[in-house]
Amino acid sequence: MTPSAASPLWGLLKTFSWQELRHHPWQNAAAVVAVMLGVALAFAVQLINTSALDEFAQGLRAVNGQPDLEFRGLGGPVDEALYARLALHPDVAHASPLLEISTYAVFGQAPGQGQRQPLRIWGVDALVVAQVSPALMPLPMPQPVPLPKTEAADTGKETRFSIFAPDAIFLNAAAQALLPPSPATGGAAGGAVTVYVQTDLRLQPLRRAGSVAAPGAALAVMDLGAAQDLFARAGQLTRVDVKLKPGVDQHAFIASLQALPDWPVDVSAQAPGDALDRISNLSRAYRVNMTALAFVALFTGAFLVFSVAQLGVARRLQQFALLGVMGLTGRERLHLVLLECAVLGLAGSVSGIALGTLLAGAALRMLGGDLGGGYFPAATPALHWNAATATACATLGLLAAVAGGWWPARQVRHMPPAQALKGLAAQPESTLRSARGLWLSLLWVAAAGLLAMAPPVFELPLAAYVSAALLLMGGITALPGLIALLLNRIKPLLGHQVLPLLALERARRMRASASSAISGVVASLSLAVALTVMVASFRDAVTLWLDVVLPADVYLRTASSTLAGEAAYFTPQFVGQVAATPGVERLATQRTRLLQFDANRPAVALLSRAIGDTASAGKVLPLVGDVLPAPSGQVAVYVSQAMADLYSARPGTQLPQLGKALGLAEKSPPASFFVAGVWRDYARQGGSIAIDRADYERLTGDAKVNDLALWLQPGANAQDVQQAIRAQAPGRLVEFASAGEIRAVSLRIFDRSFAVTYWLQAVAIGIGLFGVAASFSAQVLSRRKEFGLLVHLGLTRRQVLAVVAGEGLAWTSVGALAGLALGLAVAAILVHIVNPQSFHWTMELAVPWLRLGLLCLAVVAAGTLTAWLAGRAAAGRDAVLAVKEDW
Repeated sequence: MTPSAASPLWGLLKTFSWQELRHHPWQNAAAVVAVMLGVALAFAVQLINTSALDEFAQGLRAVNGQPDLEFRGLGGPVDEALYARLALHPDVAHASPLLEISTYAVFGQAPGQGQRQPLRIWGVDALVVAQVSPALMPLPMPQPVPLPKTEAADTGKETRFSIFAPDAIFLNAAAQALLPPSPATGGAAGGAVTVYVQTDLRLQPLRRAGSVAAPGAALAVMDLGAAQDLFARAGQLTRVDVKLKPGVDQHAFIASLQALPDWPVDVSAQAPGDALDRISNLSRAYRVNMTALAFVALFTGAFLVFSVAQLGVARRLQQFALLGVMGLTGRERLHLVLLECAVLGLAGSVSGIALGTLLAGAALRMLGGDLGGGYFPAATPALHWNAATATACATLGLLAAVAGGWWPARQVRHMPPAQALKGLAAQPESTLRSARGLWLSLLWVAAAGLLAMAPPVFELPLAAYVSAALLLMGGITALPGLIALLLNRIKPLLGHQVLPLLALERARRMRASASSAISGVVASLSLAVALTVMVASFRDAVTLWLDVVLPADVYLRTASSTLAGEAAYFTPQFVGQVAATPGVERLATQRTRLLQFDANRPAVALLSRAIGDTASAGKVLPLVGDVLPAPSGQVAVYVSQAMADLYSARPGTQLPQLGKALGLAEKSPPASFFVAGVWRDYARQGGSIAIDRADYERLTGDAKVNDLALWLQPGANAQDVQQAIRAQAPGRLVEFASAGEIRAVSLRIFDRSFAVTYWLQAVAIGIGLFGVAASFSAQVLSRRKEFGLLVHLGLTRRQVLAVVAGEGLAWTSVGALAGLALGLAVAAILVHIVNPQSFHWTMELAVPWLRLGLLCLAVVAAGTLTAWLAGRAAAGRDAVLAVKEDW
């Protein structure tokens, strides 16, 4: 189809097509914008995720070095004896022990004055870490003043040995940027600075002794033994990095270790890239859903290209006929129209790639790399442009534009040139209203229903997306029959009113033309309706969920992340003090831990809270379905819907992974966990488990608390209670929030995550309405003789415009009803199939009828006005003169 520089099509494209573009720039620009928006959204989503993953991968490679294997505990730390076993193994070349701590720190200011900042602390063995992870090697600060020779030697030895000092800490560049610049503290000059690190509810002073080369977020390195003492982790490690000797097979090495009778079952061996795979898999569903929305935007953009191409063909029908008479074949005419659409698609794709790059760059600067879903909350990555992704997105935009121009191009190909020169080449109305078209619509709808019931593919709702697309296509191709059915019912209601009957009769008989005119409205309105219902359903479900999980008056925490909660937590003594605070009627505690059940999946959150027996569990958790009583001797646990789907943890089954992750599998007798029920948890996509606090403390001995919920006494002042509690936790280490504040923040985060869907709804409606304008303009141009005949028969210009507006009202009303029905059907697929298969969350379908009704009325009013404006240009003197062309 691509013409050479000497072909007739190339010359026509440069002259004939260029004249059309030059004289009607706004219509063609709208088609370019429609393609551009779809390409830009798809490319921006992929670019943001690629940049975030690349930055995350670079940080992992730099910080973790290049070990062959990482040995980690499933439920947290591992025993220090593991390092000795691995270091002495004959197949191991190097082994490096590491203790990873996430906490908070105040940099260079007195406690209570400075702001807490998140900080990762890594305890390392400086004698071996450089062999595996060179970026974690502590680098002592150089001496600022030259010293005498003898002193320099001694001081240099002391400086080198300072990496083993119990109060020495070494900061990376991001952590050093948090130091105060005041020369009084030495921060700007590079002198000694005190860094206050949080452990439980205390701030421990440490001395900045140097730096590390590790990139990424704020990070500090200290001696392994010092870190174990500081955070009360004696004898514990987070992981052991291992480099094997040349020629040793990793899988055989792991198998030999696991075959040992005394090998701990709660230790797993992972490849260094597993963390990257986990974060990629976690964001994949969100990324695919955003990309699917972009493809829907391209789908509606293809309808706008169709409308613009149809309008261009209608304006130049006699010119195409003249080209046919002069020897341009039907195939060449088809190629010419498709080439024009390809030019529009190419312009839209190229500009979409540019716009997508700008959007991705702005999003990375303002929001980081979290895609609006919180997957990379601490990352502010640089933009990593990807040529392959850009080419793929641009190709999709080009194909969408060519597909949109296919039907007008076929009309030009099959038109009889001689009859078209006299304006007699209108397409027969039987083309789209045939029984074959109806059966095709029914076939597509039936196929959509079957695909909607298909299971996910690679844990993604790919079949559901195809189902929604087939449903839209089936509904759009069924429009001629729907128009005839509805207008036939309306006709008896009009009595003998001439103008309404004239408008209705033509709208009914020309339903193929109506289908092409309103197909864009149906597609865009159904998209807007589906997104509106989906977001409303999700928002209502989250609101109801928050009402259940936030029953208290005031909530306390000292760490905003689960990882930091391992170091910054409430002690039992502090909990007792809070309970005795005047104004506090009662309190509830919660302990949160992360457990690694599968190396390829995100960590599972374990929530320890007061639940009671199975009869009272529904008062604490938003349960789904029935609750089963736990058999005697077994511990009842309640899993989230994501946990039930990802790990097949259905009610009535056992959960042996939990005992293994908690290190209880080898105890005698081993703890047995029984899944008693399933609950909704919209906060954790990777899965969560709730267990009664009494059972958890009895099995693990862990008495830490991460969150406190307070019920105040009647008449108690919340501010006075907060001040009394703050006095017991110095250093501003406790964060307070009311249930209303948490709910408002949660819904604000929700709205930010779905902001792109609101924008896409507006874009879809705009595209659909412009498509109506272009289609009506095309039909009006082809009906000039009809309008002229009506004027000759005595109708005034106002009456002719009333007829055209009546047709627009009839057609857009049918289109609004069809778009509403299709949108509700697609919304049901999104809510009941796509969402559970993507995020493993269920919710009830909530239909905001008032909002949808106003949306449909706005579309009908805009379509009617558009038809009236399009008819003004065809009901004047040119229409009267057009009747004489055949005389």
